[in-house]
Amino acid sequence: METYELPFATINVLREDIAEVIVNEGIEMNVEMVQQYHDFLLSHLKSPFALLVNKIHSYSYDFPAQEKLATLSEINAMAVVAYHRRTVITTEMLASYPRERKWNLKIFQNRDEALAWLLSEQSAKPEHAD
Repeated sequence: METYELPFATINVLREDIAEVIVNEGIEMNVEMVQQYHDFLLSHLKSPFALLVNKIHSYSYDFPAQEKLATLSEINAMAVVAYHRRTVITTEMLASYPRERKWNLKIFQNRDEALAWLLSEQSAKPEHAD
């Protein structure tokens, strides 16, 4: 596993096509941060890739960031580990926003279960056409 520190998050590359994302406590993600995050994913992961979003910290997104978040076609699946009911609700709300491409997202309370689901999603994925 390789760990990378962005100014607002830690990203653990678990496999060439799976990364764990941990946003820092108290951050309000803006569109520039989302772009930096997306650029990192595209340059460090093999497409199509999966994301394990580990919400151990409390953070938020401004509205432009909410619209831009996870709009990459290279994202095959996202598992969110939510430790509090409030986090589940805000994640469901974020996932419900109208987008060009519906997210393949599932919420878990356990990191191991989330990772197991991502592994199964990645093994079932069609190869990305370059």
